[in-house]
Amino acid sequence: MLTLFTAPKSFRGHIGMIQTNAIRSWQQIDSAAAVLLVGKEPGLEEAAAALGVQHLDSVTRSESGAPSLRSAFDVARRASPNRILCFVNADILLLDDFLPAVEQVAGRMDRFLVVGQRWDLEVREPLSFEGGWEGRLRDQLARSGRLHRPVGSDYFVFPADQYGDLPDFTIGRSGWDNWMIFNARRRRIPVIDASRGITVVHQDHDYSHLPGGRPHHGHPESLRNLELAGGREVSFRLEDADWRLDSGRLARKRFLDWRYPRKWEADLIVRLGPGKGSRRVRMAFRPGRTLRHYLGLPPPRARRKSNGDEGGKDE
Repeated sequence: MLTLFTAPKSFRGHIGMIQTNAIRSWQQIDSAAAVLLVGKEPGLEEAAAALGVQHLDSVTRSESGAPSLRSAFDVARRASPNRILCFVNADILLLDDFLPAVEQVAGRMDRFLVVGQRWDLEVREPLSFEGGWEGRLRDQLARSGRLHRPVGSDYFVFPADQYGDLPDFTIGRSGWDNWMIFNARRRRIPVIDASRGITVVHQDHDYSHLPGGRPHHGHPESLRNLELAGGREVSFRLEDADWRLDSGRLARKRFLDWRYPRKWEADLIVRLGPGKGSRRVRMAFRPGRTLRHYLGLPPPRARRKSNGDEGGKDE
């Protein structure tokens, strides 16, 4: 039923260890699930062989060497034996609530996008996946885990034929994950926030794999992603999902589940699409933030946050 695919970083040092942890956790959720590692990073072929998963290296890359999202999705779709795909960042641990949630959604809907909030946790050693490992991890989360801001998503579950013509985004840069939520809303595909039904754990790491060792929000390829997406106004967040999976209950969001006036703003942008109309909507709802953007100033809170602006990834 399910194929998990990712575009890992190099399998070296601490980042290699946490990626191995992540992939091993995926193998625990369903022995029949396919796992695909996409890319040409150092050590990737050897890691795939050691873990017993498939390696796909026929992916195009940007000038910096980061993989193309369109290419990664295309090669995964062609190689997948299953009807449901999940792109998940290679540092994310999945637990036993993941597959039942996916099965519930796929059993009810033909088209969908499942996304969700993550927990952040410092992991310094290889994990043991012997009996009871999930209980031990949940105990560790309760003691020292941190719920990440509800901005982008670190996993995307969708039918294999749903994204056949993606913009040429760059993986590992911000913007494309927010566009995924907007695009599904624009196409009237249910976007399901599964934050309360699926526990995903991001293992903390540094940014030594990025230029200057810093988060990528100002990276030229992040800015290009934003341009390809259609502008900052279409950077949708988890709050813009129109469905919710909560304690096993899958339902449309109710009136009180929405945050106003953001819902009105998002609904207008979905209706208008990228362009001048949506920029005017954003300016009307967020005049101060919009003015700062056009003046080239950072968002008001960006300087107080280590992981960047109002959306995107910190892979």
